Amino acid sequence: MKIKLNGEETTLEKDSVTISELLKLKDVKMPEMVSVEYNSDILDRDQFDTTQVKEGDQVEFLYFMGGG
Repeated sequence: MKIKLNGEETTLEKDSVTISELLKLKDVKMPEMVSVEYNSDILDRDQFDTTQVKEGDQVEFLYFMGGG
């Protein structure tokens, strides 16, 4: 399955994954600190386990950093 992840076309070996599974597949460190934009919508964290990523979808992992 091909999706666009963080602006780059990415091929996944699975035909279907949830957002939570995608975070694990991509070895995202501290996923609790990542927001996800899915097809231009920001997902609530409780949607990560139920939102299925499909062919052609666009997913952005958004990392927020503090500074001082």
